[in-house]
Amino acid sequence: MKNLLTLLLLLLAMGGYAQKHVYEDLLVMYVDEDYEKCMGKAESYTLNDKTRKDPLPYLYMSMCLYEMSKLEKYQADYPKASRDALKYAEKYRKKDKDNEYFANYEDFWAELNTMGMEEGENYYEEGSYSKAKQAFDRMVGYYPENPGAWLMYALCQLKSNLARDAEESLKNFAKAQASMGDIKDLPEDQQKLLRMALIRYAEHLNTAGMQDSARSTIEIGKDAFMENDEFKLMYEDLH
Repeated sequence: MKNLLTLLLLLLAMGGYAQKHVYEDLLVMYVDEDYEKCMGKAESYTLNDKTRKDPLPYLYMSMCLYEMSKLEKYQADYPKASRDALKYAEKYRKKDKDNEYFANYEDFWAELNTMGMEEGENYYEEGSYSKAKQAFDRMVGYYPENPGAWLMYALCQLKSNLARDAEESLKNFAKAQASMGDIKDLPEDQQKLLRMALIRYAEHLNTAGMQDSARSTIEIGKDAFMENDEFKLMYEDLH
């Protein structure tokens, strides 16, 4: 634990020199797994005029809420911890305009993406499109480079009769897709989300009688996902 703390302090120092506050207190509480205290202290920074524009307190709130969402002892007092973890991640990204710290927390983003994806997918499968849309909205808010999140967001907007909003989200999906390079170079969590999004969006288009568009959609993942049974079945059904 001491080695981890030292490493995190070094990373934080490397990324946080531009801020007046390095937030060692938050780091120590987080590493000690004192999540509730850490979150409370981080929130106080977000309310302080001197530090409310700093991104790191919002990030710590998100990280603490994420960890709390996994622990039974917090369920009663923080029933919306997972949702709020996404919310504060989005707030963080808006404050970290130059992405000074984003790359230092890749493991956290992968974990948060997985949680957000599962939450959004569950809502989508049960037909709660508004709640699913909210989850994917927050995902693109804190990670706009994630192509699958944009496609699922667009799909949820279509299911919510928000065609114009969906059109804009599809443009953002196209931008993220153009920037991602090879699909296999994406982090594993983003690959999984993109695969799911391509399948679900192709299903939607096919049901709407737009077979050509469905085929072009599923074609995007042909070289990366054909070993997945669900993707392969959808691809073969459309061809």
